[in-house]
Formats: sequence, structure tokens, C-alpha cells
Amino acid sequence: MAATKDDRRLVAENRQARHEYFITDTFEAGLQLTGTEVKSVRKGQANITESYASAEDGGLWLINAYIPEYQGAGRFFQHEPRRKRRLLLHKKEIHKLAIAVDRQGMTLIPLEVYFNARGIAKLKLALAQGKKLHDKREAAKKRDWNREKARLMREKG
Repeated sequence: MAATKDDRRLVAENRQARHEYFITDTFEAGLQLTGTEVKSVRKGQANITESYASAEDGGLWLINAYIPEYQGAGRFFQHEPRRKRRLLLHKKEIHKLAIAVDRQGMTLIPLEVYFNARGIAKLKLALAQGKKLHDKREAAKKRDWNREKARLMREKG
């Protein structure tokens, strides 16, 4: 749980997403969570690496995100760890994202889960397109060259 420069407390991050996808646009969405889910997320226990978002039933849903059960609650008050969670966005944004996914073949990928300055759980959602293998290789070459270039510049003075 690291504090960032704009008063956000990062809980979970999908670092693999930038490697696997071309990210075209990002959105901030609210998460509709139950009480035990909020407590688990506050403890920093969330995993969004294998999750994605989908437009169903006139809304956006976060699918396959893992939030473990909260150990402080009894066994009758627990939540399902991989249940679908509603994402809270304006209707225009939901409509825009649904059209992009349907017509353009884009994907909705969660990038990070965090608490904003008011203590509300938020999800940074990206509209992305999958990279091909040669794109990944090209990105790795560019990253290696930039690292080598920085090393050479440091040595030269």
C-alpha cells in the first residue's frame, strides 16, 4: 500500500497489462463492494492480474478479480472471492466503452485498484487492444536499447 503523489493509496496493480496490450484510453470507475470486501481491500489483499471488465445488462462488470475472504468476519458474513463486481460509471461512458468493445474489438483491462483521498475504492480501467508477439519483441528491444543508452550516457559523464 504505497501512497502516491495525488493522495491515492494503491492496493493492487496489473503490471502485466502494459506488456500485453496497447492502452488507448483510461477511465476511473467506482467499485461496488460489500463490507467484507472493503475490509480485505483495505488490508491490501486484492489481485486483478487475471481480471477483465465486460458490458452486460446495461452496466459494466469486473470479472475474475480476486478479493480474499476477510478473516475477522464470521463464516456467515463472507463474500465470494471471485464474484462479478459492478463498476460505477456514467451511462455515456458505459455506452462509449460498450461500443468500443463490440465494434472495434477492444478489451477493458483493469490497471490498478486504489483508495482516493476520500477513502473510496476506485478502479483505473483501460481501453486496450492486444499486442501480437512481434509487437512485444519490438517493445522489449526498445526498452533494452533505452536502458543501454542511459548506461552509456552515465559512463560518458
